[in-house]
Order: sequence, then structure tokens, then C-alpha cells
Amino acid sequence: MNSRRDLDFHVRTPPVRPSSSDVWFISYLPLALSDGISGPLIPLLALALFRPSALVVAAVIAASSLSEVPFTILWGNLSDRVQHRRYFLVGSFLATGATLLAMPFATTFGEYFLINVVNGLATAASAPIGTMLLLETRAKRWWPRDIGLFGLISGVGTVLGLLLGFVWLGLFSSAGPLSLGVVAAMRYLLLVAGSLSILSGITAWAWVEEPSLRLNRRSISELLNLEKGVVERVRGFRRRVLHIVELARGAPDPLPRVEWAFLAALFVMSIGFQVFYGPFVFYLSSPAAGGLDQTQVTFVFLTSAVASTALFYHSGLAVEYTSPKWVFIGSLLARVALIPLFLDSVGLLHGDPFALTLALAGLNGAMGVTWAFLSTASTLFLVRLVGVTNKGKALGLYNALAGFGGLAGTLLGGWLYIGLGATWTYEVAAGVVLLGALMFLPISYRRTLFPSVSLPVKGRARRPGSG
Repeated sequence: MNSRRDLDFHVRTPPVRPSSSDVWFISYLPLALSDGISGPLIPLLALALFRPSALVVAAVIAASSLSEVPFTILWGNLSDRVQHRRYFLVGSFLATGATLLAMPFATTFGEYFLINVVNGLATAASAPIGTMLLLETRAKRWWPRDIGLFGLISGVGTVLGLLLGFVWLGLFSSAGPLSLGVVAAMRYLLLVAGSLSILSGITAWAWVEEPSLRLNRRSISELLNLEKGVVERVRGFRRRVLHIVELARGAPDPLPRVEWAFLAALFVMSIGFQVFYGPFVFYLSSPAAGGLDQTQVTFVFLTSAVASTALFYHSGLAVEYTSPKWVFIGSLLARVALIPLFLDSVGLLHGDPFALTLALAGLNGAMGVTWAFLSTASTLFLVRLVGVTNKGKALGLYNALAGFGGLAGTLLGGWLYIGLGATWTYEVAAGVVLLGALMFLPISYRRTLFPSVSLPVKGRARRPGSG
């Protein structure tokens, strides 16, 4: 009665606008390149300019996330009221670029931190408004494909940005053939990142058209989680295209206890991830980890981005044909096993910088593999738990809790690193991720898509052979 076949019906709907308007999708590519460049570069430049502690570096990493979650909701709601999505999107791109251009000229850590907070405020607008533009200018049947295209643009752009940073620092840092000095090379590279973001703003202004209709957010709350994070962000859980998050007007039905159990486990898991990644740049650059230079640190992050992007499609197939719950828990346990290996590699290869860099890059690449499966399995796991009327609310809470958990974990990781050192910090990170995995174990998983929901008879496809 409630099988997947029951839901297999199609409604012919004309496109809201001809497909030629899809060209504005490409305006996100320079922005994704900018993300890939600035992700590891911002904490690295903070280290070079201000010689801060691990906690201070973690605070820089967390700064952009500090304002991102609440302002994602604010900008989306404000664009609904003002009725001009294009201006918000272009303004977001330009403001993001302006903050990146200003960052190299900060003279104090306070200025640097404040610019990062403003950067988070600016980038928060591009996600919900870009999503609403897509949904309001494309027919519903194209939404999965187009949001998947945004994910591909984000992943490929981030990888190319990291690759550009790796090559740039290799050429222009103090050890490169075209040496500008370490700090100067990073400053100029951050200016390139800002320029790319401004280029996105210019192309968006030229290509984006205001939609001819507005969608009520409640009307799209039944959507599946169409967007998956392709690349695990260095600075928090930024997503350029994501669900419409509107916690103030969620579904009327309260979430059942099992969904809250899932979200609580997700929050714990996110804290564990960022306890590891919060002081990670500081750890890689410190003498205790072999003192990797800026080029080597960028290479370590590049391998993770390449691995997660390359396996994103295959992770979807694995989840489709197996169980999202067990793929998800298995990926979490793989991370628990990988985290201590970073410490072991440093202990074994401390005297061989080349071998140590390769080992750390390989381990972070393996972390990227786990992220490809985690990002797909976690969202599908949650979608299978909730009913149609609760999906929008549950997925909004998913994004919010992931963001807040990452923020808390980043700061906690920096504090633990200062007080207890790298060994204890990463053991705590592994323990917290393990706790999150154990919290997922008792949560039941349903194989049918929406087993507790019955569709109206007039909207249900007939079964073969039925009258």
C-alpha cells in the first residue's frame, strides 16, 4: 500500500523559463575556486602574520561560521520580503570578494578576526538565495539534476582552487623558483581569491534574471535532500547550495523522538569532526608534526578534496543499493580508526619530511573518502526516518546543528590542543566520533521511503493489474 511504486507518478509541468537561463549556474564556479583557495589559506596567513596559539587559529577558522547559520535564515527570509533575489546574490558575491581582498591588509589579529566574521555574514546569503533562484526558474522535474550540478560545480571548483593554491605557493613562496616570500605569496593569493569572488558577482549580475514567480517555502518542504556536501569544508560546514532553512516556520507536526535522537547524534558527531580539524592546520605547521610548510599543508587538504569529489557519485550508488544507516556508521568507525594514525605517522616519519607529507596526505585523502560516504548516507538516513510533512523542518535542523556542532568542536579542539597537546586532543576527537556512532546504533531504519505516510487516492498511481 505504501510501497515505493505507489509514489511513482509523474506530472507534466512546463518549464518556468527556457533552459538558456541555466548559464547563471556558471557564476558559482569562480566562487567555488575562491573557496578552495581561501579555505586553508586564511588560517595559514593568520599563523604567518600573528603567530597565534592553536586556540586563536581555531577561532579564526570558526569566525566565518559564527554568523553563517543565523544569517543564512535571515538573508533567505529578507529576500522573500524584498522580492529581489538577484541583488542579494550579487551583493553576497561582491561582499565575499571584498572581505577576502581586505584580509591581507589587516594589521592586528582583531581586525583579521572581524573581517572573517563579516565574510561569514556575506557568504551566508548565497546559499538560500541561490537555491530559491534555482527552484523558481526551473521546472520541478529538473530540480534533482540541477542541484546535483551545483554540487558538482562546488566540488570541482574547490578542488581546482586547492590545486591552484598548491601550485602558487610552490612557485612563489620562499622555497619556490619565483620567490616573493611566504607572507607576500599568501597575501597575493588571497587577493586572487577575492578577485574570483568578485568575478562571480559580475557574471551573476550579467546572467541572473529575477524569477517570474515566488515559491512559498512550505510548498517545497516535501523535497528530498537533493543537495549533498561534496567537499568537507576547512572552515566549518559551508554549503553554497543547500536546503531552505526556515526554523521559524517549520512543519506543524512535532518531530518524533527517533528523529531527535538522530539529530542529537549528528550534533555529537559534528563536534568530534571539528575537534580534529579545528587545530589541524596548526598541528601540521607545528614542529611537533614535522613543521610542514604552506605548500605541503595545501597538498594535504587537496588530497581530501580530490578523494571526496571523485567518490561522491559512487558513494550515492553504495547508499542506494545497501543501507544508509550501516554505510553511515561504517564511515564513522573508519574515521575513528584513521584519527590516531595521524599521530602514529608523525612519530614514525618525523625525520623524513617527504615521506611524512605523503603519509599525512594519504590519511587525509582517506578522510575525504569517508566524507563522500558520510555526506550521502547521513542525509538519506534522516530522510528515511521522517514523514513528508516533517522533512523540511528536520533537514533545516540537520544543517543548523551540523553548523553549530562544527563551531563548538572547532573552539573545543583549539582549547584542548593548548591545554593537553595533540595526542589528547585527537584521542578526544576519536572518542567523540565513536560516541556519535554508538548513538546512531539503536535508531531504527526503514527501507521504504515514507512508510508512515499515505498519499491521497487521486494522486496515487494504479498498481499493475488493479481496476
